[in-house]
Amino acid sequence: MKSHYDLLVIGGGPGGALAARTAAEKGLSACLVEKRPAIGAPVRCAEGIGKGALAEFIEPDHRWISAELDNAAIVSPDGTEVLLEQQHAGGKVGYVIDRKIFDRDLVWKAAEAGADIMVKTRASRPIIDDGGVKGAHLEFCGTGMDVTAEVVIAADGVESKFSKWCGIDTTVPVREIMSSAQYLLADIDIRPHTTVFYVGNQVAPEGYLWVFPKGKKIANVGIGISGRKSGNGHRAKDYLDRFVAANFPHGKPIECIVGGVSVCRPLECTVADGLMIVGDAARVVDPLTGGGIYNAMFTGRLAAEVAAEAIAKGDTGRQALMTYDRTWRDSKMGQTIERNYKIKEFFIGLSDEKLNALAQSVAKIDMKEFSTFTLIKELIKRNPKLLFDLASLLNLLK
Repeated sequence: MKSHYDLLVIGGGPGGALAARTAAEKGLSACLVEKRPAIGAPVRCAEGIGKGALAEFIEPDHRWISAELDNAAIVSPDGTEVLLEQQHAGGKVGYVIDRKIFDRDLVWKAAEAGADIMVKTRASRPIIDDGGVKGAHLEFCGTGMDVTAEVVIAADGVESKFSKWCGIDTTVPVREIMSSAQYLLADIDIRPHTTVFYVGNQVAPEGYLWVFPKGKKIANVGIGISGRKSGNGHRAKDYLDRFVAANFPHGKPIECIVGGVSVCRPLECTVADGLMIVGDAARVVDPLTGGGIYNAMFTGRLAAEVAAEAIAKGDTGRQALMTYDRTWRDSKMGQTIERNYKIKEFFIGLSDEKLNALAQSVAKIDMKEFSTFTLIKELIKRNPKLLFDLASLLNLLK
């Protein structure tokens, strides 16, 4: 490890990997540091990503594709199932990947491009000079050193300690942090090419429960609920355990993970002097689904591109880096985040009775000419009692 780089990346997930790789490919000296001893572990993700989304960044590789998906199903509280074929299911139909292998492949490609990689290396504090971020103090196996950089990219996940130390308000309201738990269950009967989502206040209050296949008889079975709904006897894991006992009583858990996922709006600003924030650290997770792999890679690559331009011009101040913030907000990804935040806020307020009514109506709709607006208009026709609720949602999405 050198004492100075053009770009220092904090975090070895998909966002950090794409940032380091992109920077190295553009001729910058880049270093990626990851606090954990191994890239990709532990997995804190349901591991789903759309085919088109993935193709923007990397060619599919059978080594890290666990399952290829054809459709998605949404199950309402009363058991009504809405089946969405591939063209309507969005980013959750495509692949279920193995993040342990996938993340390592991304970081390996960054290393091949010329980036330095350091694992079990913690950024313990930023280096601040004249109000700007100039690098970080890094600790590795009991030793420490200062590493300076023209630009630092914070890709350190939902906890985002580095951004906070740099003076960025990274607070997530309790109601907008999903308390999550997931098992990797083996020896269970599932539909191997269908992701299934269960909704309802008795199943997953202000959230949803998911089954993501990873093979013929193995799946990620997990849940995310609103942080404000979590407590003794009704934690995310409590709801998940009840579901598993009822639906997969003979399933064999071979992994168990718990954690939090932000489903709030993104940070008010994702840049500062010498600093850009990407992925979960920037809160650019999809507020409706909790998915963040694509968004992390998109923002990681974009941040490195903007950093390269700024460094070439000799100006890495906040205003110069604002191109990054404006560009991702104006992108299709940024617009989708804002739209899905509004949809999420609408749905978490619905009773189970209303969720059942909507599911029963959607199941009867011809989905050949599907769009968000046509769907809502059809639902209004079929559910006059929900006219006010659905009209309000339609107005929000205009």
